[in-house]
Amino acid sequence: MNSVWVAGTYISKFGELWDTSLHQLCVDAVSGVLENAHIEPKDIDAIYVSNMLGGVLDGQLHLGAYASSLFPHHPPAQRIEGACASGGLAMVAAEESLLAGTHSTVLVLGIEKMTDVSVQRITQALVGASDIEREYGGTFPGLYALLAQAHMKEYHTSRNQLSSVSVKNHLHAYLNPLAHFQKKITIDAVNSSPRVADPLRMLDCSPVSDGASAVILTTKKKDGVKIAGFGVGMDSLCLADRTSLTSFASTQKAASLAYKKADILPKHIQIAEVHDCFSIGEIFSIEDLGFFKPGLGGIASEEGQTTYGGKIVINPSGGLKAMGHPIGATGIKQVAYLASHQKELGYSHALTHNVGGTGATAVVHILENI
Repeated sequence: MNSVWVAGTYISKFGELWDTSLHQLCVDAVSGVLENAHIEPKDIDAIYVSNMLGGVLDGQLHLGAYASSLFPHHPPAQRIEGACASGGLAMVAAEESLLAGTHSTVLVLGIEKMTDVSVQRITQALVGASDIEREYGGTFPGLYALLAQAHMKEYHTSRNQLSSVSVKNHLHAYLNPLAHFQKKITIDAVNSSPRVADPLRMLDCSPVSDGASAVILTTKKKDGVKIAGFGVGMDSLCLADRTSLTSFASTQKAASLAYKKADILPKHIQIAEVHDCFSIGEIFSIEDLGFFKPGLGGIASEEGQTTYGGKIVINPSGGLKAMGHPIGATGIKQVAYLASHQKELGYSHALTHNVGGTGATAVVHILENI
């Protein structure tokens, strides 16, 4: 049976890239990942493009065709959208084509240009990832605030525990030159930042970012970093239909599939990039992925168990909170970042976790350093 290997990676600077268009992000990512992988353009069999808002904010749909036009042989290409899980889903589509033998080397590309519009317009666009009829008038800070309230009520998760997630991720991003924010923050700074939706404050929230990422996957390699397992999990789009507001069943399903395919357990994961669009999101993630028992994610974060020297390193890039969250690029960035650092840091098993909406979609990948 074929194995899927990471042949090359690329991550742009994340942030407010005023002088870079959606098209230029695409061009730079394609040329950057080909150079990194030492692969000729003609060797790419297919392209999978992750993007959520190109049609809404830039008026540019058909991004698969645009990416394909950058290659002399115009390989087949498609755009994949799954809200903030678009990148993870594009990875899965690419991997399934490789495992089926349809292709042998493919490009997965994530791009998003979000900062050129007003706050009102980007907020309205993002709400499209929720149930717009039944959750009408809601915003994602508001919806995640409901989840935070439920977790705090059931498990006594504290304000300082939420803040410790943001502080840790900013500390990690401080050492990442590609991060949107390279600035350390304190617990007090998070606690006193403007309230967005109680209990979430401004420094609990990931920023609006521009950026691109890319990965070349192949079945032709036999060493390096391998995609050992992956899984997709789903749940109801509307929070009102959930059986629990203190965990994401989608994450648990996706993780179970990925662990089974990789033939490992959560305890074998040493480093992970998880979906911390809000600080409570990381606490949900590390519990649902099996790193900590339900209700102990906040305690683990406050005690420093999720950074270097702790039980597991979570979001070494700075995560969505501090590295940034250009939606289409995020899920691919997670894989690209860990794959490019896994060998040099000596981690045998790494995990990525990408979420769409308020947990309606989740994608988990496990990377193995051979």
